[in-house]
Amino acid sequence: MAEVTSEQLAKLYAQPSPFENVSPDRYIAQSENAFAIRDKHPQAPVHILIVSKKRVPTVLQASPELVAEMIALAKKVAKQEGIENDGFRLVMNTHPSGRQTVYHFHIHVLGGKKLKWKIG
Repeated sequence: MAEVTSEQLAKLYAQPSPFENVSPDRYIAQSENAFAIRDKHPQAPVHILIVSKKRVPTVLQASPELVAEMIALAKKVAKQEGIENDGFRLVMNTHPSGRQTVYHFHIHVLGGKKLKWKIG
């Protein structure tokens, strides 16, 4: 597999983000620097996105404090959605091989059923 160049990443980072214009009335929860919304194309009965309010391309550019705040919001949403005890999955896709398609840091919260382990 060919290595992704810095120039290619810069082009990916410059793509428009669908999260930049999300109306706050779609938020199901928020913190100081992040918000939670339902995924428009759910992959599980519960599929919530935790999104940074300020655009950061990937987890690699996010500060440890922002990542911690977003995980805390994911935990809050899991409890709010009733999947805290049964279990859930947190997913952060990063760069092309990690299947990232939107270069605005977000965490998927997936649950509401027993999830299969299918990678790739």
